[in-house]
Amino acid sequence: MVYRRCYMMSRRWVFAGWVASAGLMLATAPLVAMAQASPKATATQSSSDQGVTVKVTPKSIGSPDSRWEFTVVLDTHSADLSDDLTQSATLTTDDGRTLKPVSWVGAAPGGHHREGVLAFDVPAPRPSAIDLRIVRPGESAPRTFRWQL
Repeated sequence: MVYRRCYMMSRRWVFAGWVASAGLMLATAPLVAMAQASPKATATQSSSDQGVTVKVTPKSIGSPDSRWEFTVVLDTHSADLSDDLTQSATLTTDDGRTLKPVSWVGAAPGGHHREGVLAFDVPAPRPSAIDLRIVRPGESAPRTFRWQL
């Protein structure tokens, strides 16, 4: 009987250890994803041309498990911001792969201020650098934002 009691106690400790390890892994997963993206990879970049400023901030580009997201802000005092960013934006990897956005969650086309989140599927294998290009109506060259990962 004493042997059975000790056996059951040891099984409980093993189970408790397993649960604690699983909880620790879940708690540190976001930190690992953030560590995969260097501080330079999360820096906001800005481009101003023809009275329109475009600011892009990587929101989540470290995690291999979810979509890569970029916060995009467009500002102007003179033009109408009618860009369809799901059609005019691309994400290009340093090895030449080009991805189209899978979603835009934010302000609809029009107005003088737009803000939202542009999302892309995660490129695999992981690139060491990415370019986000936004082609704007009436502009001769795309706005290009580059991050080293």
